[in-house]
Amino acid sequence: MDSITMLYEYQDRIALGVSFDYGSNHNSREIPFAQLHCKRLNIPHITIPLDFMPRYFKSSLLEGADAIPEGNYDDSNMQSTVVPFRNGIMLSIAAGIAESHGLQFIMMANHSGDHTIYPDCRPGFVKAMSEATRTGTYPGIEILAPYTGITKSDIARHGKALGIDYTETWSCYKGGEKHCGKCGTCRERRQALEEAGLPDMTEYAD
Repeated sequence: MDSITMLYEYQDRIALGVSFDYGSNHNSREIPFAQLHCKRLNIPHITIPLDFMPRYFKSSLLEGADAIPEGNYDDSNMQSTVVPFRNGIMLSIAAGIAESHGLQFIMMANHSGDHTIYPDCRPGFVKAMSEATRTGTYPGIEILAPYTGITKSDIARHGKALGIDYTETWSCYKGGEKHCGKCGTCRERRQALEEAGLPDMTEYAD
């Protein structure tokens, strides 16, 4: 929901969409939607494989659907879904891609609800990483994270104004045929759509 909303909201300044296939349960559900929306907006899209991550990194997100905890998105058990320094790795690669394509900025769609769980979504990380990419590249590439200070419900409100069909997005960490409806990201999705006043047309397994 977050990245697709940002894609539509900032489409006039996005030159390239990038997905990372890092072996998570839901990559196979998310990436086709990213490709779909980029194609619809005539934005080139590439998928970069990071197949080393499941071999060397510890996270329930990489261990199969049964390893994903159920409960609220802000519960402490959701910490098991942290993929260590995932955003740092992806943003580093994105900086190299941006410089190679003559681009000045990288965009990421983290939001305030991520802060308590994921260290590499927090404002301090974004600021520090942007300083690293700025000083570590010839063009001084910077990271833009416009949703850092707002909630997922706020993002859904942006999507409502843009007319986005959220059935063409994927949230569930378990990555099954349908959203499980029980994991933290499913619960967060439900709450965001409800608070934004959007009908939830998501197919849930529960």
